Amino acid sequence: MTQGNGTEVTEFFLLGLGAQHQFRYVLFIVFLLIYVTCMVGNIGMILIIKIDARFKTPMYFFLQHLAFVDTCYASAITPKMLQNLIIENVSISFRGCVVQLLVYGAFATTDCYLLAAMAVDRYVAICNPLHYPIVMSQRVCLHLVAASYVLGSVNASVNTSLTFSLSFCKSNTINHYFCDVPPILALSCSNTNINIMVLAVFVGFNLLFTVLVVIFSYRYILAAIMRISSVAGKRKAFSTCASYLTAVIIFYGTLSHMYLLHGTNKLEQEKMASVFYDIMIPMLKPLIYSLRNQDVIEVVKGIGKKYF
Repeated sequence: MTQGNGTEVTEFFLLGLGAQHQFRYVLFIVFLLIYVTCMVGNIGMILIIKIDARFKTPMYFFLQHLAFVDTCYASAITPKMLQNLIIENVSISFRGCVVQLLVYGAFATTDCYLLAAMAVDRYVAICNPLHYPIVMSQRVCLHLVAASYVLGSVNASVNTSLTFSLSFCKSNTINHYFCDVPPILALSCSNTNINIMVLAVFVGFNLLFTVLVVIFSYRYILAAIMRISSVAGKRKAFSTCASYLTAVIIFYGTLSHMYLLHGTNKLEQEKMASVFYDIMIPMLKPLIYSLRNQDVIEVVKGIGKKYF
């Protein structure tokens, strides 16, 4: 670091998880297994949807992009965290920190909007099935996915540029296992009120808007399901929705805990919530979607019989 009126930081040091020194090798093995499972699950989901003709529907189109996004934002963080577990005082360059936060923020926000798009898709499929092919046309699906990526990129670009336009004079040691906005703001000697306000507004809007889309969509979906006369039809509709709602509740609950309740929890609790959101959820999503999806199970069984 070079001292001046502020501080010109050329690199940061990541402290990692609080308990990592006592259990670093155990944590390394656990998180490595989780990360490998995450990669295999999500990449496998992408390939299955791509190669099998029965998955050429809007729902699986969104699910394919969701798996890609989960792969990207988990990969933006986990490799550096694994390195931190076996090497003390892991450093990351200033530019590397900027890129990590930008990539993570873009894909994590995109995830929110893709989940909202999937809720709209299920609403149209269940509440308006006769017009489903017209309403959820390929063009509409492409626009929804493109909008998700654009909104994610805008959110990440604004928060990242504001964060790294600050002066850092307190330290260059980030009390986290990756470059996230709140612990980076704690290092700044500049006034961070605008940064905190913008972060709260952007995260609050992204969460509130996408959650409301999900809530209103599923309000009508559940009402439509209750009107289905056949028990088998109700069971199939509930089964389709249950996996999605499970993923949504886990995703939004953890994200709200991380950012909207920031400062009300102990730092180590926030780190553990972040671990769950950044690593566990991308691993769980393909398991949640595949284990309750008979078509996916049949394809996996077919691949298993063919090659094993």
